[in-house]
Amino acid sequence: MPITGIYGRDDLALRPHDHIAPSPRKPAAALAPALPMPPLEWTAEVERATAPLYERVKHVIPPIEWPLMAPTIKAINELKAARGAVILAHNYQAPEIFHCVADIGGDSLQLAVEATRVKAGIIVQCGVHFMAETSKLLNPDKTVLIPDTRAGCSLAASITGADVRLLREKFPGVPVVAYVNTSAEVKAEVDICCTSSNAVQVVESLGAPSVIFLPDRYLATYVASKTDVKIIAWKGACEVHERFTGEELRSYREADPSVQIIAHPECPPDVLAEADFTGSTAHMINWVREKRPRRLVMITECSMADNVRAELPDVEMLRPCNLCPHMKRITLPNILDSLLTLREEVTIEPALAERARRSVERMINLKN
Repeated sequence: MPITGIYGRDDLALRPHDHIAPSPRKPAAALAPALPMPPLEWTAEVERATAPLYERVKHVIPPIEWPLMAPTIKAINELKAARGAVILAHNYQAPEIFHCVADIGGDSLQLAVEATRVKAGIIVQCGVHFMAETSKLLNPDKTVLIPDTRAGCSLAASITGADVRLLREKFPGVPVVAYVNTSAEVKAEVDICCTSSNAVQVVESLGAPSVIFLPDRYLATYVASKTDVKIIAWKGACEVHERFTGEELRSYREADPSVQIIAHPECPPDVLAEADFTGSTAHMINWVREKRPRRLVMITECSMADNVRAELPDVEMLRPCNLCPHMKRITLPNILDSLLTLREEVTIEPALAERARRSVERMINLKN
């Protein structure tokens, strides 16, 4: 069913007093003394200790680069044990993070679910800020760290809690679904969250004829094509996925008609129309595992293609990918610093967190 409308701030006549900038976060007090910087030299001991890890990534990280990464990787893995910490990493993290220091990796839904099962007292979130907030919502008594607080998200930044309140005024009684790529402030204003894996299921679970779906206009368009529920969308988009074009994909097919193309539903409709398969990051990975195409174009963030190739080196990856500048703010050095100093801690005001937590838990409690 076509989308019934796409709205943005200009359409809602946002009043100046409605848009309240979030208060600057105060630095969290140190929870424990900072630990000294460990030695970071490439030695025979480091080479031996990290050799099994390099086996995981040898198809995507050149041998000449490994001695630059391995000492920091070894230090991070030792510090995790010393701090009682666990590292969660999104599929868009670089291979040296995703395959070599992360304890749990996956898409937004998987990380949200796994965050509820974490036993460690400290969570280091290797992803962007809304993911760290989600982990904090689900683990209010644990310390959640993000190695760089500047790791934001263009999609999450496209909408505020005030925007959601105005949407509710314009469409009274219509339930609101928020993609997890939103701030805790937004999650607190909606009925339920979703991911690209379960968006259609979440929309249909509400049993309503119309649903407000925010903030990704392209994911909303995809959902609308898969359901009879009328979708009211927001004018947000992911700066990584919206840069792909259908013409770009056609050029790959012209060069090699045998190539397989899979795409994320955050891409524009003309891109999805050219793809052989459309799905979330988890669904894309499972598709590659099952199909094992000879040559593949993966239309999503670059590092995910690297992470899949590290696991499935027989699949040749063509590279029309776009890097997420926000995901790439997370690096081995700042993960190490986060474990040494226990910075930067993610905090959420308790009353807001309680409301936001409900929308995330409603999603998780659906049969995913």
